[in-house]
Amino acid sequence: MIRISGGTFRMGSDRHYPEEAPVHRVTVDGFLIDRTPVTNRQFRDFVRATGHVTFAEKRPDPKDYPGAPPHMLYAGSLVFSPPDHPVDLRDWSQWWILLKGADWRHPTGPKSNIHGLDNHPVVHVAYADALAYARWAGKYLPTEAEWEFAARGGLDQAEFAWGDELTPDGRQMANTWQGAFPFQNLAQDGFERTSPVTAFPPNAYGLYDMIGNVWEWTSDFYAPKHPTDAPKACCIPENPRGGDEGQSYDPCQPQTRIPRRVLKGGSHLCAPNYCRRYRPAARHPQPVDTSTSHVGFRCIIRERGRSHDQ
Repeated sequence: MIRISGGTFRMGSDRHYPEEAPVHRVTVDGFLIDRTPVTNRQFRDFVRATGHVTFAEKRPDPKDYPGAPPHMLYAGSLVFSPPDHPVDLRDWSQWWILLKGADWRHPTGPKSNIHGLDNHPVVHVAYADALAYARWAGKYLPTEAEWEFAARGGLDQAEFAWGDELTPDGRQMANTWQGAFPFQNLAQDGFERTSPVTAFPPNAYGLYDMIGNVWEWTSDFYAPKHPTDAPKACCIPENPRGGDEGQSYDPCQPQTRIPRRVLKGGSHLCAPNYCRRYRPAARHPQPVDTSTSHVGFRCIIRERGRSHDQ
């Protein structure tokens, strides 16, 4: 882990997506944070020690999804499946498949495995899985403010975690998408899917993969813009499906009221023509019951207190 001294920074961005605004000053106390996302090797150690079964490996309880067709309630996870032609970028179902048998051991489907991927980030982890690992390790999931403060590496309001150019001197600084998403992957960074967690340069704090490779869970409930009149909570409710009145729900499934948490960092699927969220300020809502082939996490240990807006 890397120790991050506390400090005050300008969180968010007024130059990109509306949910990143407004820029506002936030103070965080010192904390330790994992140098890399949690890897397949680390997650396997956790599973062996605890017998944990991930959300993707369990058949959904019909009581949690009223009205869902029974044939759609099976153990599985969302896997990126690129088309071979241009598609409507407003329809994510053109490149995501809810695949039976996909889970952290089988990242692209039941016939796949993680042999040789020990140092790749674990994927297909829902919020409860990340939370369970953190508790086992004696750690926490970071708040959005803590995560963004660490990702910036001391570069207040810089566009990226390393400066203001995406590829300084033509150098690929993170595992992102090159080409026309989702059908043309030029893989100029050397990877079509996930990469080893130390494959790209660390930021100024010595942290790897704060941008790209996989999105990372934070403990914050999602809101469509940054609140400036209330502190960001860093507490983690005992019930990982929610329980706070201020939580955000998935508008596509109003009958099930599934809480959404903030993801940070972007992934290997973020492209110049789609989801330009390979920046510290970028954020994305993720239903807590959803796992995918491009979402992982890392953990922190707080020295004291919590992050708060000023």
